[in-house]
Amino acid sequence: MIPGPWFLGYFLANRWSERGMHNLVSFLGLFCFMIIAWLCSNDRKNVNWRVVCWGLALQFLFAFFIFVAPFGTTIFLGINTFVVQILDCAASGSRFVFGRLAVGPGQEGSLGFILAFQALPAIIFFSALVSLLYYVKVMPKVIRFFARIFTSLMRISGAEALAASSNIFVGVESAFTVRPYIKDMTGSELCTMLTACMATVASNVLALYVFTLRDVFPTIAGHLVTASILSAPAAIIMSKLIFPESGTPVTLGKDTRPYYERPENFFVAIINGSRDGAKVIVGIAALLIAVLGLTALVDLFLGYLHTGLSLRTILGYLAYPLTYLLGVIPADVDKIALLIGEKLVLTEVVAYQDLARLLADGALASPRSAIIAAYALCGFTHIASMAIFVGGISSLAPEKTRELTEVAFRSLIAATLACLMTGSIAGIFYTGSSLLIN
Repeated sequence: MIPGPWFLGYFLANRWSERGMHNLVSFLGLFCFMIIAWLCSNDRKNVNWRVVCWGLALQFLFAFFIFVAPFGTTIFLGINTFVVQILDCAASGSRFVFGRLAVGPGQEGSLGFILAFQALPAIIFFSALVSLLYYVKVMPKVIRFFARIFTSLMRISGAEALAASSNIFVGVESAFTVRPYIKDMTGSELCTMLTACMATVASNVLALYVFTLRDVFPTIAGHLVTASILSAPAAIIMSKLIFPESGTPVTLGKDTRPYYERPENFFVAIINGSRDGAKVIVGIAALLIAVLGLTALVDLFLGYLHTGLSLRTILGYLAYPLTYLLGVIPADVDKIALLIGEKLVLTEVVAYQDLARLLADGALASPRSAIIAAYALCGFTHIASMAIFVGGISSLAPEKTRELTEVAFRSLIAATLACLMTGSIAGIFYTGSSLLIN
């Protein structure tokens, strides 16, 4: 089931042109990331290769449908336009509350880009919207649809399939959809759930990334939605390579329904969603203030050791070989490596802001680098989020706290590799067409 000659022929359709060679590097890098996961495995002999093969097949089929099939391309552009229009609706509320502070760059009366007043408020709107979609039973049906695909094809447990599919749309609150099942989860299931939490992005936070990049990267919304969907099977693959299932899950192969406590009416749903969004904003703002301040402190001491030395530079050097394996063109590897490296500590919010600056300054030699970076950065794969997700899930099932802490670091590695895997998929299917950057 592993995509082979047919896809390889597609990658090299340009007859060994420069673009075809970069696509081939992305293809080889994809398998290198899986090999790294396998080498980090706690039980290499017990890997379920059905999960790996079907996960790869799902990623390739979905990517081919979106980037190559004409109908998929139309859907991609439709999703991008729809998300941007929703974001504009969210901005109208921000402008009413904050006035000129909420007016974005390029618009009349703008004071420039201000993260707190222009990007973060969109999180409240999207949280309320998702809560409303839950109330009218749209979101549970969509989540269950994806969960059924993962369960039937990959033969994983219904609970972990549900966790992975719900993380395509929501963040730490996705744990509520499997709340009744957490207490009976195996270590491998817990690892998959944590990996899925960190390898994907919530729809409300995705709005923040779109707002940050849309002026310099008009189709970013469609790409980020695609990245979140692609990262779900990637998370399952990497999790099962790093922590293979050795037990018998209670919900193995079962069609599991998402758990949801329905509010009394849609007004309560909107209120609850808005409050949750406000909590997310406070959490993001607090995290950025603390992490950036502490990083500056570390950089201060590193500067005493060597002029120009910083934590971001060190992490960039460590990420350099991984970035090259993504298929980024050589001229941009050092710049994208810095983004991938800083994400591990400074969060993806900072990395996406830096990507926006690179695009605005014309600092990247090829649009290909921006595409791959957008996909590879799309996930909560940093140390702070690991603590947040472990704390959030353990609060729902205190008896699983010890097991969660034991698999947490493995999950972070798996999630990081899953995001890189998604970046490789983007590199494999990059064609240089106007769809991808204009």
